[in-house]
Amino acid sequence: MRRSSTFFLILCVDLAWAIVAAESPQVLKIWPGKVPDPSGNLGEERIVMSPKLDRIQVEVTEPTRMVTGVTQPTITIFRPAKEQDTGTAVVICPGGGYWNLYWQLEGEEVATWLNSLGVTGIILKYRVPRGPDEPKGEPARRPLQDAQRAVSLVRSKAIEWGIDAQRIGIMGFSAGGHLAIATATNFEKRNYEPIDDVDKVSSRPDFAVPVYSGYLKAKDKDELAPGLHVPPRTPPVFLVHGSDDIVSPPEHSVFMYLALKRAGIAAELHLYATATHDFGVRGSDHPYSTWTESCARWMRHQGFLKSPARP
Repeated sequence: MRRSSTFFLILCVDLAWAIVAAESPQVLKIWPGKVPDPSGNLGEERIVMSPKLDRIQVEVTEPTRMVTGVTQPTITIFRPAKEQDTGTAVVICPGGGYWNLYWQLEGEEVATWLNSLGVTGIILKYRVPRGPDEPKGEPARRPLQDAQRAVSLVRSKAIEWGIDAQRIGIMGFSAGGHLAIATATNFEKRNYEPIDDVDKVSSRPDFAVPVYSGYLKAKDKDELAPGLHVPPRTPPVFLVHGSDDIVSPPEHSVFMYLALKRAGIAAELHLYATATHDFGVRGSDHPYSTWTESCARWMRHQGFLKSPARP
């Protein structure tokens, strides 16, 4: 009897671990072997807490988990429930000024929201902090290499993962919003030397959602920042910003919207009065929290989500 009880206990433990393993998100390195254009010794990868700020600066004021010291970029894949899966996937680029990654607020929470829509959320852990050869106040160059590679890698796995290769978007927040736009407009040429068959697969996302982005407007000029351009095949873009954002002023999204429209690219811009920075996808009684509903409707209208079931 004791032996049977022990066997039953072991079986239950094994089953519990199997359930945990099944629910754990898959993590993949995006580069085989050596990472191109290495940024040098940035210390060990580690989790740190974001600083506590006030409402003048950000909407989510309490500290949340960040990741820094990233020298081996990865993607972490969060799949929706099978019965809800639309076949759409989104690469998520957390913000952090190209110094850190707001992994909890602008990564995991975003993936959970996307899963609720039937979308696979894929968090890109790109290289941070910026290297000594990447000047402060300018976008870092290595994250764009990581993002281009990530989109191609996801598309190369489309059949294996049950993803529609023509419904792969990119979404980013703050500096990650800049990275999303940079990826959506830099698909004609890679920012690194191709290394394998994955790099033969298109790095053009099928849509982009930059949220309270920085680095889009030129300093002291009413035009796009140097290095940004809008080629004819730029995908549809959904822009979100707070009007009272002092970290990344709303003009960054406004001038990007104007550039997209002038180039004939489908674009939608949502500005929220009195909203500041760093609101992610969290619910609130402030109107900015409705941006996720508007974005879901936009994605559905663009054909990236299945139509809701009718009674």
